[in-house]
Amino acid sequence: MIFGVGIDAVEVERVAKIVAKGDNFAKKVLTAKEFTQYQQLQGKRQVEYLGGRFSIKEAFSKAMGTGLGKEVGLQDVETLWDNVGHPVTTSTKFNGKIFPSITHDNHEIITLVVLEK
Repeated sequence: MIFGVGIDAVEVERVAKIVAKGDNFAKKVLTAKEFTQYQQLQGKRQVEYLGGRFSIKEAFSKAMGTGLGKEVGLQDVETLWDNVGHPVTTSTKFNGKIFPSITHDNHEIITLVVLEK
């Protein structure tokens, strides 16, 4: 049964400006494992990764019906690649299946999260 659906969008240019300032925002948003993957990337790919992970966390919190804040924090949601490069999202705040989708072009990063119990 579908528990919740959340979507989010982030501007690529905005994330690129944040990445250009250094790793402070990335360290705040990403879990330790996500940050390790992030550091292996460069340029546009790093921007897409950070923006996608931030957006997935936002979409997840919307699917939960809480938004980011007291009930769901940035460190409570983690999206890593599986062995073929697909995103796999897990969370300490949800005991069920999480289906993430991330897409991006030169202007926007859009994410969708479906939660199933």
